[in-house]
Amino acid sequence: MASTSTLPLCSHPKIGFGTISCKRGFSGESFGSSCSGYCVRNVLLRTTVIFSSRTSPKVTSIAIRAASRADGGRSGTKEGRRIYKQSQSQPSLSAPPVKEIVSFIIPVGVFVAVTFVLWKLVEKILLPKPLRPSAPENKTSEKGQGIKWLFAPGTNLLPGLGAKIERESKLKLNDFAKELRSFKIVDMSGRNFGDEGLFFLAETLAYNQTVEEVDFGANGITAAGLKAFDGVLQSNIVLKVLNLSGNSIGDEGAKCLCEILAGNSGIKKLQLNSTGLGDEGAKAIAELLKRNSTLAVIELKNNMIDYAGFTSLGGALLENNTILNIHLNGNYGGALGASALAKGLEKNKSLRELLLNGNSIGNEGVRALMSGLSSRKGKLTNLDLGNNEIGTGGAFHIAEYIKKTKSLAWLGLYMNDIGDEGAEKLADALKQNRTINYIDLGGNNIHAKGIAEIAQVFKDNSVLTTLEIGYNPIGPDGAKALSDVLKFHGQIKTLKLGWCQIGPKGAEFIADTLKYNTTISTLDLRGNGLRDEGALCLARSLKVVNEALTSLDLGFNEIRDDGAFAIAQALKTNEDVAVTSLNLSSNFLTKFGQSALTDARDHVYEMSEKEVNIIF
Repeated sequence: MASTSTLPLCSHPKIGFGTISCKRGFSGESFGSSCSGYCVRNVLLRTTVIFSSRTSPKVTSIAIRAASRADGGRSGTKEGRRIYKQSQSQPSLSAPPVKEIVSFIIPVGVFVAVTFVLWKLVEKILLPKPLRPSAPENKTSEKGQGIKWLFAPGTNLLPGLGAKIERESKLKLNDFAKELRSFKIVDMSGRNFGDEGLFFLAETLAYNQTVEEVDFGANGITAAGLKAFDGVLQSNIVLKVLNLSGNSIGDEGAKCLCEILAGNSGIKKLQLNSTGLGDEGAKAIAELLKRNSTLAVIELKNNMIDYAGFTSLGGALLENNTILNIHLNGNYGGALGASALAKGLEKNKSLRELLLNGNSIGNEGVRALMSGLSSRKGKLTNLDLGNNEIGTGGAFHIAEYIKKTKSLAWLGLYMNDIGDEGAEKLADALKQNRTINYIDLGGNNIHAKGIAEIAQVFKDNSVLTTLEIGYNPIGPDGAKALSDVLKFHGQIKTLKLGWCQIGPKGAEFIADTLKYNTTISTLDLRGNGLRDEGALCLARSLKVVNEALTSLDLGFNEIRDDGAFAIAQALKTNEDVAVTSLNLSSNFLTKFGQSALTDARDHVYEMSEKEVNIIF
């Protein structure tokens, strides 16, 4: 009976190998297959199948049979050893590369672990801690109940800080209210209290019996804020002047304010400069002038009033007989606006002051305006037509009006272009006029010829006391023509020759005038390039007794220390000098020149107890 025996480690079993080869055809395949292997009785090993792109798959199987005899003997020892050796020489199945896999997996695992630890560490250090999730919404809202989130700068404040600011604002408003109750004239311009502050302060004005003039200018007040005056100004009869300039109230604000003031009988002066008014606002003010018989002065400077607004105001002048002053500087009236205004002036008898500077009315506008003023029976005293593109033709119409007027005292023609020919026409008119005491001809392109004609006026006119001819290129010759007349003629008290290009030679002529003239008290010689030579000439004149000159302006004249020394010496020499104001700013003085002037000022005070204000 055959049985399987246990083989000792030193012995080898007899193994028989049989080769089995087979060929099979695979259906649907383009290649055949063959299998071969070793067959051993009673033992079947795992078959390895190898595919090749060029050869058919081979199946190799090994069967091992260990045989023994009943007596435990061995058979075919030599043959078995030979076969065993051959089997050992055949390539065996390759074991998995465990070491290589382990050597790769361990570093990768270590790298991943270290990276994870570092990431968690950085996350805790750098990233902000997440807020604790609040289950109910009402808990988060409870914390935010005291915070008001607004979009204005500085308004998203903590409850404590917001409350502090609110308390401080209320305290300031209380102080403002005390001022309104304590003083007759109160200036609250630029406080920026806005509409809410105005509502608070308006209550103080309701039955206020103290304040007569209040300035609420530049406070961020809008049309909505003006509603605070409703019911307040109607009951206040003490307030005389209300200034709302610099607040963007616009046309809507003007309409609201005019409706309130229609029932007011106290305010006489209303200032609405730079408030964004247009034609509709001017129309509302015109309606107010028709209904209100108390308002005497209305200021509408630097707004956006056009021809239509001027027409409305002109129509109001036909019905109003209490208005005294209208200020329309810096608007857009033009020639048509001036013509419309002139029609109202023909019938109006109350207007005394008309300011139209900067309205581009031109020669045609001036013609219509002068025609209306010439035919009216009222007495106009102040007329400002500066910066209106008026040329020689316009100067002719103005000259004709100057000849006829019996009331005009102040005439402004600054920054036009009348030239020498226009100056000649005005000079002829001024010789006949006996009312104008102030005339401004600055910036009109007048040369020496034109100023020579103006100078002749002072031989016949003793009424004119202020002459402004700055920014005209009259040069040294113009200064000489003026000086020759003013030595012994005229009653000029204020002479302004700034930026007239007279130079040191012109300063010599003016200095000669000061030796003889007894009326000039204010002399403006800024920006004439006098330098030290001109300053020396003026210093020599200051040594002479001059009881009239009190203010001398020598700014922007390139004067250095030598000129300052000469002026300082003149102040020390003449103890009876009347100069109280000396301007030497924007020159080239060093600390030595400034020190000399300071010593001279102190010397005058010690000797005569007169204070001289010297500006470096």
